[in-house]
Amino acid sequence: MPLTITFTEGTLPEGSEKKAVTEMTNTMLKWHGLTGNQVMTSNITAMIQSLPKSQTYSGGEEVSAIWVEWKTPSFAFNNRELQQGYFKEATEIMFEMAAGKVPRNNIYINVVHAVDGAWNFEGEAMSNEEIGNAISNA
Repeated sequence: MPLTITFTEGTLPEGSEKKAVTEMTNTMLKWHGLTGNQVMTSNITAMIQSLPKSQTYSGGEEVSAIWVEWKTPSFAFNNRELQQGYFKEATEIMFEMAAGKVPRNNIYINVVHAVDGAWNFEGEAMSNEEIGNAISNA
């Protein structure tokens, strides 16, 4: 499940990228009831992008902000309670990490779902059912 964290330079303390990835990963696993599940944990990957303020915008104007984006199978983030809980907690984590440099309303989180069967675990295209079975057997 690729996680991308993009932020305006200077909004997160230098060297805190690993902590941001770890916190977002652990929070996602927690809200899905998968803390400690080795199959799911090993299939969460992450990318960090730091961009100059001249390349980050909201409403067509330069902004200091943080973006958190997940790409997941459609069974992830699939109920409202989970969505609200994860998004609230993830926003608070990023807000605290930014130490006042980014207001909560400039922390953007979204989820993109893959087409069922178009997911790769260990080099093999897997359906939601196959992924579920792999996770359950871990």
